[in-house]
Amino acid sequence: MGSLLKITTIIACLILLPACGGGGNSTSSTSETPDIETTDVTTPSDIPIEVSSVLRLPEQLHNYSDPNLPAHFNTAIVQGFDNTPIDNIVYDELATLGRVLFYEKQLSANATIACASCHLQANGFSDPNQFSIGFQGVTTTRNSMGLANSKYYERGHFFWDERADTLEDQVLEPIQNDIEMGLSLEQAESNIIGQSYYPYLFEQAFGDSTITSERMSLALSQFVRSMVSYQSKYDEGVASNFINFSAAENRGRTLFNSGRTNCGACHINSGNNGNAAILQPDRTFNNGLDATLVNDDNGVGDVINNQNQNGRFKVGSLRNIELTAPYMHDGRFANLLAVVEHYNSGVQDHPNLDNRLQRNGNPVRMNMSDQEKEDLVAFMLTFTDDSFVSDDKFSDPFILE
Repeated sequence: MGSLLKITTIIACLILLPACGGGGNSTSSTSETPDIETTDVTTPSDIPIEVSSVLRLPEQLHNYSDPNLPAHFNTAIVQGFDNTPIDNIVYDELATLGRVLFYEKQLSANATIACASCHLQANGFSDPNQFSIGFQGVTTTRNSMGLANSKYYERGHFFWDERADTLEDQVLEPIQNDIEMGLSLEQAESNIIGQSYYPYLFEQAFGDSTITSERMSLALSQFVRSMVSYQSKYDEGVASNFINFSAAENRGRTLFNSGRTNCGACHINSGNNGNAAILQPDRTFNNGLDATLVNDDNGVGDVINNQNQNGRFKVGSLRNIELTAPYMHDGRFANLLAVVEHYNSGVQDHPNLDNRLQRNGNPVRMNMSDQEKEDLVAFMLTFTDDSFVSDDKFSDPFILE
């Protein structure tokens, strides 16, 4: 299956060669198309001792490239949200390499921090701390956003302020960040070259053992794109007209999608003609957290130097929202009831406040009862995907020392 997919990918890219690396979702810095060998699926007997003594790899490669998605993910609308560039389509060998790199602490200056240190699987690949702790014990200035369903963020920009144009760009920035991991790309390459298990993994993924930061970018972004969450109670409900929901969950669902709260207008991808899969908008918002600047963080406005964009931030997916507390870019809300209360009574009159959070020119006041707030939370808890946060293919592959 893996070999057939790789052959198909190569043929597709050859046919579309003028478009490879030139589309809106690709990046010139990572436009390398892997030179892939069509080998059989790896078994333990094929894995060298320098790899098997360090890494817990499965007898058969995990399936990253072809998940068994439910019908509401396989619509033309949802597939149109996919930000995967033509020159980095997910395949199992490269996503496997990405998994190892995601958990690799040698990508930090003192070998103490990996990507997974701030994106924990049990927490929907977010950080339960308000701010993450970097390699020298210094904290970041923003909360770590969950990674589930990143491939379906149609705009394809990443970080809270969308400063990374592609996921391929994003995955390299924490490595180079002075607080988070503290390495140059040259140092990161050197550290990875120094690990005995990587030549084999790179050869399996690319056909040769050359290690570069561009290839690391391709692998890491493939692994993140493979993190698709689709097995929650909510997904079961979509397939069964929500007969599996409790009364409270259905009341919350009705309220969520009502004009009174307008939650669905922001948290279900806009203009999607009733899409039921992607619980994330395709744009940034000012959601009235503050009336004026707080902590010198204007979000998108600072990145593009435009005051009309001040206070706008990317909106995280509601997938596994139960597990990704604390909430907002600065982690100011400890629980979902606090988030609901913000939209119920706490929206501030910022000059750039999104019009969906205004009524007659004033910040919205929903005047929900305590029961209605609890019902909304009950509905959001149905987005939890226990299979996703326990799936071995996303787990730490390193054997405990």
